[in-house]
Amino acid sequence: MLDILVTGGDGQLGRSLQRLGAVSPNRYHFTDRAQIDITDAEAVRAAVEATHASVIVNCAAYTAVDRAEEEPEAAELLNATAPGHLAAAAAHAGATLIHVSTDYVFDGRGNTPLAEEAPTAPLGVYGRTKLRGEQAVAASGCRAITIRTAWLYSEYGSNFLKTMLRLTAEREELRVVCDQTGTPTYAGDLALAIFSIIESGRYRGCEGLYHFSDEGVCSWYDFAAEIAAEAGRDACRIEPCRTADYPTRAVRPAYTVLDKTKIKRTFDLEIPHWRDSLRYCMERLAAQEQRQ
Repeated sequence: MLDILVTGGDGQLGRSLQRLGAVSPNRYHFTDRAQIDITDAEAVRAAVEATHASVIVNCAAYTAVDRAEEEPEAAELLNATAPGHLAAAAAHAGATLIHVSTDYVFDGRGNTPLAEEAPTAPLGVYGRTKLRGEQAVAASGCRAITIRTAWLYSEYGSNFLKTMLRLTAEREELRVVCDQTGTPTYAGDLALAIFSIIESGRYRGCEGLYHFSDEGVCSWYDFAAEIAAEAGRDACRIEPCRTADYPTRAVRPAYTVLDKTKIKRTFDLEIPHWRDSLRYCMERLAAQEQRQ
């Protein structure tokens, strides 16, 4: 029986993993910031030793992209320093670290799907700190699988899906950027991929850098329009706009479609299209509302 330590257990990905861990014959230890301060190296090492973890899954991150521009030290601690501590603890314990990173390590200036070896050039604090986290993990020498993902949403917490559901119910018109292209990723799909890697035992011998998002390509405008259509929010008109018309503190990459060839081949994964996963997630949300 394996012991798996999961940080960021109260986030979108962590909570999605909890659903899967509940049916595993292995022991999953879900933690959040109140239980382990992953910016404290000694606290991290103590937690790994106490749980006898063979696998560590780092779902924790500072993900407030705009706020990171004003709080670079906080973003650095959680996105760069903490992964280094987790990697060092994994190396000391002989464990494997599965670390989650982001498409924002790219500048988005291309127009073809990005493979793992594509040059990185983050545009803001969030992307730079996440890239330094990747580098800290690689430099540690521990056994590690780093997975970059993109546009994560779920039934849990705050995310683009929930924001659009709320706004399309409140407003008659919305403007959403149409010149940022990527792929929405249902957290449940990424959780299932990580769960499959762990449960199959393939986390050993397949270390490296991987990309994972759902299949397909769209803009934020396309994503918003699909959400509104699925929710039956015809009364709200959604208009496309350009990034220049909607300025934000942090600069977003324009194109971050990820090439998933490597992760699909290595781990025999079947990845659903983002529209199919969106429908599934919205069905779960509707079922939750009915139970309340």
